[in-house]
Amino acid sequence: MAISNQTPFKTLTLPSPKTLFNTTNSPIPNFLSIKCNTSLSCKPLIAEPEPIFTSVKTFAPATFANIGPGFDFLGCAIDGVGDYVTLSVDPSVQPGHISISSINGAKGLSKDPLWNCAGIAAISTMKMLGIRSIGLSLTLDKGLPLGSGLGSSAASAAAAAVAVNEIFGGRLSVSDLVLAGLDSEAKVSGYHADNVAPAIMGGFVLIRSYDPLELLQLKFPFEKDLFFVLVNPEFEAPTKKMRAALAKEISMKDHIWNSSQAGALVAAVLQGDLSLFGKAMSSDKIVEPKRAPLIPGMEGVKKAALEAGAFGCTISGAGPTVVAVIDDEEKGKEIGSTMVEAFLREGKLKASATVRSLDRVGARLVSSKPR
Repeated sequence: MAISNQTPFKTLTLPSPKTLFNTTNSPIPNFLSIKCNTSLSCKPLIAEPEPIFTSVKTFAPATFANIGPGFDFLGCAIDGVGDYVTLSVDPSVQPGHISISSINGAKGLSKDPLWNCAGIAAISTMKMLGIRSIGLSLTLDKGLPLGSGLGSSAASAAAAAVAVNEIFGGRLSVSDLVLAGLDSEAKVSGYHADNVAPAIMGGFVLIRSYDPLELLQLKFPFEKDLFFVLVNPEFEAPTKKMRAALAKEISMKDHIWNSSQAGALVAAVLQGDLSLFGKAMSSDKIVEPKRAPLIPGMEGVKKAALEAGAFGCTISGAGPTVVAVIDDEEKGKEIGSTMVEAFLREGKLKASATVRSLDRVGARLVSSKPR
């Protein structure tokens, strides 16, 4: 049986980044709470900042949203795959505006900043900073396939927001950057932060509240191994279509069940308990049962992953990417091959597999040119 060894994801080797969070081994709490004051973050800084770089290059990772029962309130960042943004001070661009000069790695994306994920987030960030006298040009390098269920739009938005912030000295808070990313997500795929928050913050992020926005960064133990087996079939699963498939009302029984699984999922993250993590992420009774039938072969792929030794398996975001979790990279490659075979056998779909670890850093500055 043929197995695709090619992957739509570009392999990245990143230099040591400037991080938004402390990722040393010093004692840190199990979670970090960030409260976002939407009314304050929309107000520009009193004095317009000067750019400290002529250009910057940033990266934002892919994300695994929902993680089973955590629909719209839980997500994590995935290492090694994502989008790059290069941002430059450009005298030819009207002051206070941004121009998208090129988009690489994806077809069909608009270069109009008002209709582009990166452009919308960049504009929001410029407004927060009060940029009126400097024009910027942006290049977007897509490392994520569109409509993959791995936060492609969020990665573009996160990289752009961080780029604008960094070129002007990194004055905004993480919560401001998340809100800028949410402006983009709201116009493209809906007002949900379970992709853009982990794309910016890294690690696991729980959205405790949307109004006001409050984020909890959950700390997965450094000494524990966690690998994601990402299997991407050659199939389109538009977010709008996958959201439209969801039930408008659910039973109290299913609500209680999913709440219990979501609680177990959070406990598993904090404890580094992958067995519990896998059981919880595989046990959604509200969203996955509605979406799985829309992805040919999904149920057979999940069964194959679990039988091959995965701790858990579910759909990433709206799909069609399917994610399994394991604690050994080589075992993960074996599971990925099994899942690719299952997609071809059960769904008549070609698929590719890659194994990645948790991205604990999030969106980051990777290079810069000083003025």
